Amino acid sequence: MSAELVKHQPTPSASLPEKMQYAKALAESGMLPGQYRKQPANLLYALEYAESLNLHPMAAITGIHVIEGKPSASSALISALVRRAGHKLRVRGNDQEAVAQIVRSDDPDFTFEARWTMARAEQAGLARKAVWKNYPAAMLKARAITEVARDACEEALSGMHYTPEELGANVNADGEVIEADVQQLRRVQPGESDPWAAPAPGGDGITPEQSIADVAGTTTNQALVKEQYRQAARAGLLAATVKVGDESTELGAYLIARGKELASPTGDDEQQDEGEVVEAEVVEPGVTDSVAEAQAAEAELRAAAEKAGLTELDAEFERSYGLPISEAGATDLRAMTAILTGTAA
Repeated sequence: MSAELVKHQPTPSASLPEKMQYAKALAESGMLPGQYRKQPANLLYALEYAESLNLHPMAAITGIHVIEGKPSASSALISALVRRAGHKLRVRGNDQEAVAQIVRSDDPDFTFEARWTMARAEQAGLARKAVWKNYPAAMLKARAITEVARDACEEALSGMHYTPEELGANVNADGEVIEADVQQLRRVQPGESDPWAAPAPGGDGITPEQSIADVAGTTTNQALVKEQYRQAARAGLLAATVKVGDESTELGAYLIARGKELASPTGDDEQQDEGEVVEAEVVEPGVTDSVAEAQAAEAELRAAAEKAGLTELDAEFERSYGLPISEAGATDLRAMTAILTGTAA
């Protein structure tokens, strides 16, 4: 076990964040079953299930499989759960027939029995599967074990009533999954953050914030840039980092700068002489703008931000203009308002 796994290995009283760290570290192992490699959420589920069953985590990882959102267990794990509950399990069989019997500890005078034959497998459409053709004895025994366990001691199975093969997975002779549609059991609800989630790229691999920046960088339409800003504000992407050329910058600051560039008569590269630099005029409050004008402009800006759904106006303004709203002049305040409202500069 690596030092990273030892560092994060949870104790029985470990908190959820500690278990998450352990799952993330363990998911990097190349020796895990396919459904758990690079899948820390699936691993976390297995760890939680192992704890509820009082099993070692590795027993759950190798014995529990999630097929189409349903927990399943290998016939070996089901057998272990039955015997651990104190019941007697007997299994016998060959390539044509398998019989499994359970005698409950609290009802020793009655024997539960399940019998599986190749004729029954043919009738159920199972015998045509490759694993049934290659390992008929193992498949018959697995079916008999799970069927009798469901009948005799369902409470010992803790919700794992079927093997992966019974739920449609392709398995090997030991009943281990070799191909299955494995899903996380639980969907993240609206408004709830997913600790495992990464930013979702579009179909072309470009993140939403980068897509907005790319559109703003190629258009010469200032109104479109303003609309992109409002969309980014509603989506909470203004503070996201994007690539502009060879540099990284915040999306909100880039959109504001791009909007200013397009508002300038010299913003069009085709009309700007090579080497010409246009510098923005810095307007200090109390010089060109009066205090009253700045206060009125601030009120307009805050109303526009509320309507646009921009909840972190002060932080975004300071990131974009380099000073807090309380120190800004009416010119900058109204420029920001124009971006939020889509009015002409």
